[in-house]
Amino acid sequence: MLTITALTPPESLSRTRETGRTPLRVGLVQHRWHENEQDLRAELDEGIAAAAKLGARVVFLPELTLSRYPAFVEGGDNPGRQAEDLLSGPTFTFAAKAAAEHGVLVHASLYERNDSENGVQYEDGLGFNTAILVAPSGELLAHTRKLHIPVTAGYYEDTYFRGGPADNPYPVHTAEALGGVKLGLPTCWDEWFPEVARAYSLGGAEILVYPTAIGSEPDHPQFDTQPLWQQVIVGNGIANGTFMVVPNRHGGEGLITFYGSSFISDPYGRILAQAPRDESAVLVADLDLQQREDWLALFPFLATRRPDTYGALTEPVDHASPFGRA
Repeated sequence: MLTITALTPPESLSRTRETGRTPLRVGLVQHRWHENEQDLRAELDEGIAAAAKLGARVVFLPELTLSRYPAFVEGGDNPGRQAEDLLSGPTFTFAAKAAAEHGVLVHASLYERNDSENGVQYEDGLGFNTAILVAPSGELLAHTRKLHIPVTAGYYEDTYFRGGPADNPYPVHTAEALGGVKLGLPTCWDEWFPEVARAYSLGGAEILVYPTAIGSEPDHPQFDTQPLWQQVIVGNGIANGTFMVVPNRHGGEGLITFYGSSFISDPYGRILAQAPRDESAVLVADLDLQQREDWLALFPFLATRRPDTYGALTEPVDHASPFGRA
């Protein structure tokens, strides 16, 4: 498996004071889906092991980590039959085992079965698309449900997943095992929405992690969206002073050819490490977390906002005007 490292953070371009924070070494695994379950798990475990050997303290994995991407076809009458329990399903079990064996925190993603919660019974046959963070002790440190659900050709996710609840939609997790770093764990389609990165940044998040499954457009096979995808995420990181960690998969599944290109960027918009489009890879990078404060002190986007003018952003979606009002 290809290994790409960035073990010396680039200079902070607007530093005025030192805080003494030690850089955080993180890892990311880009993989492809294997029909043979043992091969799939072996590839992921190989990547986690490689990142841990290089000193990564947390390793991030792509969206729907152990699953074939399902949504290139519509879900049908009972899509939730493919879902798994959050704490006893195969994804949590795999992440907990890998975390224990390699002595790192492991982030993964799953199709979560959930038919009722807080007295609410779901009758839609759907589940949640959920990101998790697991400690070597086997403790579930954090979980966050994907909020924004795509509805486009080849990505019929609205026929599989319900959007995460509006109650505490942007939880910021303080990872004490990582020196108190503050993490946000949204998922894939969430990465396109500037409101998501802004909400997390306002909550103090230093690193946003977007487990991702994105690739070709079946109705537009000549349109390569990879550059747009990357630019939007990096731009949201610049606008909010956040590191972006984006693990994608690669290879063909159904109608989609996933384009890999997983990357890690810093608040200045610099790509610290990037995987190729068509090869499994491990990225390991050191993050100088003080850069968030350095950048937002020079360009104080959060402090100079005008929330009194943003009312239109909270109005209900007008489905009759998908391109905005005429």
